[in-house]
Amino acid sequence: MGRLVTVAACSLRQWALDFEGNTERIIDSIRQAKAAGARLRVGPELEISGYSCNDHFLEPDLYLHCMEMLVRILSDEDCHGILLDIGLPVTHRNVNYNCRVVCLDGKILFIRPKMHLANDGNYREMRYFTPWLRQTEWEEFHLPKSLQKLQGATHVPFGDCVVSTPDSCFGAETCEEMWSPQAPHISMTLDGVEIITNSSASHFSLQKLDVRLKLIGEATRKCGGVYVYSNVQGGDGERLYFDGCAMIFCNGEVLAQSPQFSLNDVDVVTATVDLEEVRAYRSSMSRALQAARSTQKYHRIQTSFEMSPDEDDMDLYRRPTLTREARFHSVEEEVALCAGCYLWDYLARSKSAGYLAPLSGGLDSCATTVSVFSMCRLVISAIKDDNQTVIATVKRMFGDAPLPKTPQELCNRILPTTRKLAGGGGLLVLGSANVGEALRGYLTKYDCSSADINPIGSIDKADLKRFIAWAQVQFEMPCLEEFLTATPTAELEPVTEDYVQSDEADMGMSYAELTVFGRLRKERKMGPLSMWQHLVHVWGKDREKGPEDENPMLEPAEIAQKVKFFFVHYAITRHKATTLTPALHCNDYSPDDNRFDLRPFLYPSFWQSWSFKRIDKELARVEKARKKV
Repeated sequence: MGRLVTVAACSLRQWALDFEGNTERIIDSIRQAKAAGARLRVGPELEISGYSCNDHFLEPDLYLHCMEMLVRILSDEDCHGILLDIGLPVTHRNVNYNCRVVCLDGKILFIRPKMHLANDGNYREMRYFTPWLRQTEWEEFHLPKSLQKLQGATHVPFGDCVVSTPDSCFGAETCEEMWSPQAPHISMTLDGVEIITNSSASHFSLQKLDVRLKLIGEATRKCGGVYVYSNVQGGDGERLYFDGCAMIFCNGEVLAQSPQFSLNDVDVVTATVDLEEVRAYRSSMSRALQAARSTQKYHRIQTSFEMSPDEDDMDLYRRPTLTREARFHSVEEEVALCAGCYLWDYLARSKSAGYLAPLSGGLDSCATTVSVFSMCRLVISAIKDDNQTVIATVKRMFGDAPLPKTPQELCNRILPTTRKLAGGGGLLVLGSANVGEALRGYLTKYDCSSADINPIGSIDKADLKRFIAWAQVQFEMPCLEEFLTATPTAELEPVTEDYVQSDEADMGMSYAELTVFGRLRKERKMGPLSMWQHLVHVWGKDREKGPEDENPMLEPAEIAQKVKFFFVHYAITRHKATTLTPALHCNDYSPDDNRFDLRPFLYPSFWQSWSFKRIDKELARVEKARKKV
């Protein structure tokens, strides 16, 4: 029995309800994994249906079509000879589950339902699915007739099981389960499971990849074992961008990592691991004692399929994959790459002719337009890499015209001036309101905030400024300098030689303050009183200021006034958020009204609110205490 195992993780550019297209990409990924010598292929969460189907998950048709596509995959002999971990929704005894279906040689080994559902932020899985709450338990699933013939049986196991091969054991967890306090991989590894698969639909937020890497790294560093992580990539029909980055870890170290931002339909990474390294890593006495007394024993689905055949060990050219450093992007790079990839997916999948960007001359519309240029750079790079899907889309858009050779040439075609646009039509309108303006309501309803999509709608002014400063150098665009030095203005009043109307003066607060208020309100879940109590210590003039503390020095009463002013104007203009252009999700303090930040749009007056009265009461106590010092 061998010891070297090759596993594959995939990032697929899936699309909600594109059943046949999604299935083609799944089959392509299986072929690539087999060609690389993998014995196990892991795909993203709900990869057959696409993740962002939303209320379509309540329709029986969707479950029927997913089963029909599963039959297509299992019937394809190119998909045999490798263990498959495939994601799709399944109805079992009239209950809908988010499932992994583990298959081999055209047959289902078992179906594993998700146990911890994602139900915060942008996620609403409990609206559509029910979690499997019986850990290590399973029952019989009655196969639909289309699968009974392939299976040669009427039932397969359904529940929290693992697969046992002659040489190893692997178990599956799904996305949110990795983030939960009682993650399934803990009990699995204590029960001898050596390979954990994780199939995710984890959307992009700035610097979120760092959190994922830490979670997987710590899981395998603590428990030992191989972790195979797969994720969706691309925009699949919603406000979210899924940033791929399939990864393979072993004992806390990175072995393989696919691109975080890619225009490829399929990205597959593989790694070869030595199972004896896992066993040696787990030989510590403390782990052995915990494993020996664990009462959570998994039902093992037995298969004769070997993960590491003896003959593979005789191939002296094979060796375990070397560890590597994880790849990260800076915030500025993430803004450029995420917006660029998302804009291309939107343009390609909507079959539109290009973009129309209203230019005010300010930093925000500049950032939106530079995002389109970033998209053009990615597309030209994909054309040079012979990406046939991208090439076909460009040919559809421009007919018999030669393929563009530079980002500038492509940008000139995709982002034409209306004066030069012959014939017109088919353009998507881009919005340019940043997250601070949306939070403050500093916009005119149904005016320039109206568009098809807003690529910067969840990014604050400071990050946009850093993005433009970065693009000025990296994209070799010296003209961007004047946008960085200009006063932010909506030009609501005539500009004279000695006067330029200032957005921050009109709003009554700076963009930096708006970012602080926005993060505390959404990420830290603070109301007026909690926000004031927090900021008294962070902005208060009585604090001991450290060398890196750049926060303002304010009286407690001044802080109270700023907090009150923010909440009063937030309440007054909250109704505007209900009509905002859909914005690409990039930050976790976005005021997106669609489902990320659900609030009333008609508030009682904050001036008479109990929250403000409590602030006044606490302020009086603070001032009294200060006088005694």
